Amino acid sequence: MTSSLRLQQLLRLLDLTRLSDNDTDTDMAQWLAQAATPEALPAAFCVYPQFIGQTLAHLQQQKMPVPVATVVNFPDGDLPVAQVVQQINDAIAQGATEIDAVLPYKALLAGDHAAVKLFLSAVRQACGEVCLKVIIESGALGTAQQICKATELAIEGGADFVKTSTGKVAVGVTLEAARIILTAIAGADRPVGFKASGGVRTVAQALELLQMYEDITGQLANPAGMRLGASTLLSELLAEIDAAKSL
Repeated sequence: MTSSLRLQQLLRLLDLTRLSDNDTDTDMAQWLAQAATPEALPAAFCVYPQFIGQTLAHLQQQKMPVPVATVVNFPDGDLPVAQVVQQINDAIAQGATEIDAVLPYKALLAGDHAAVKLFLSAVRQACGEVCLKVIIESGALGTAQQICKATELAIEGGADFVKTSTGKVAVGVTLEAARIILTAIAGADRPVGFKASGGVRTVAQALELLQMYEDITGQLANPAGMRLGASTLLSELLAEIDAAKSL
């Protein structure tokens, strides 16, 4: 049985995520009523831009001081840079305090590193002081070398976090990809966070990623340095926390 403290640590790392393509305001309200409760404070809530205001209103009503993240250039990573900058500006104006931006990974695969660098420079500038998480879509990159290169470019481009996946491609986070990304982060000349996303579905898997983060970086995992994007993990985690407390 995992200790209650370790499970509570895991809870604080969660970016509770709702990125279902056909959601309505009613669907969102039902999810928020279930997931956004003062008893379980995650690192952030990650929603589509059209739900930023609704999410912020619910969190304010519940007196939950939790950041709201949203996604841009999502999910395919191939929008014009100017359009992505506008998405960022609009999201920040609506109250988002974290931006999860999809790297133009197809340009990376084509060897067009200049286009990737241009994109990263523009989104970093648009975000200003707002937290920027760059989604490299590791499952689409195919090789360790490409995953490493994407991570290095994201770090060089000013990303606050490097994130594995959109969750919209066949392969999400894997332990191999996480290890490659974390190794590059550990070698960076400034603090850079890691976000595992795309298929983090069990507490056991999340704990394995948490341990890997701490082993490779030598840092205690906290929301400033590690996140776990999860849409289905919360109920299992809360049940395990309750079980651990009863021992």
